Amino acid sequence: MTYVIVHALAPIFVIMLLGFFAGKAKMVDNKNVSLLNIFVMDFALPAALFSATVQTPWEGIVKQSPMSVVLVLAMWITYAAIYFLATKVFKKSPQDAAVLTLTVALPNYAALGLPILGSVLGEGPSTSLSVAVSIACGSVLMTPFCLMILEREKARAAGEAAGSTLAMLPVLMWRSLKKPIVWGPLLGVILSAIGIRMPDLLLSSIKPLGMSATAAALFLTGVILSARKLKINTVVCTATITKLLIQPFIAWGIVMALGLSGPIAITAILMIALSAGFFGVVFGNRFGVQSPDAEAVLLLSSVLSILSLPLFISLTSGM
Repeated sequence: MTYVIVHALAPIFVIMLLGFFAGKAKMVDNKNVSLLNIFVMDFALPAALFSATVQTPWEGIVKQSPMSVVLVLAMWITYAAIYFLATKVFKKSPQDAAVLTLTVALPNYAALGLPILGSVLGEGPSTSLSVAVSIACGSVLMTPFCLMILEREKARAAGEAAGSTLAMLPVLMWRSLKKPIVWGPLLGVILSAIGIRMPDLLLSSIKPLGMSATAAALFLTGVILSARKLKINTVVCTATITKLLIQPFIAWGIVMALGLSGPIAITAILMIALSAGFFGVVFGNRFGVQSPDAEAVLLLSSVLSILSLPLFISLTSGM
């Protein structure tokens, strides 16, 4: 099992290392990655998420609803707790806290979901469906929180708004919904729900763009990291422990409370137990927000998940 996990993590580190090398060697300007960021955030990732959600049968999404409830609650609880700690205890700015919390709360479904789940439950349509639903839950029900905070602080810095967050909420929601990274997967879910099937020609046309999404995002993350000096501190340690241990046990508690068992319960816990995702770091860079803590958590959790994932795979084996 450790071999499977290392095998799944290897591409992540290799692609990030290539981006890191490209930035250090000045093959890519690691101080100005706006063009690469636009490609990842406005084209590649939205295409990948739209393809994943629009091709997911609505009946399958409904059957996966118990798992979705566990994932969403575990992510929301973690997001709220880390954001509170980051802003109230560690005195981080709202922007920095938003990037950090999204990095911690949203697991790396896109890169690790299929290989890890496939190795435990076997590869097949149901496994692919579970991963697609997990990605949809994260992109539609998690990322807007981060985007709204980033948009709010951007508006306040520009002097466009000085009211409360509640008063600004309609504007912030609209600005978030206009982002391709949000409306792409949301549109896919809506089309799936009403039974509209996309033409094969359209799906095959955007498939290469979607296939490049994870690699491009990881390469971009490596480039971003090449311009930073990573430091391990209390915030990073707290966030990493939360991601790898506390959040999966939160999911476990929700699974027990809902009385779930079998593949659905195993899937929900293992999806949450994955290492931190790269969305937070990429989102922050899109808004000019640098979060060294989020970057450190991304790397540290990816390395330490080699130890934590076998633990939860073993613990869930009897469910």
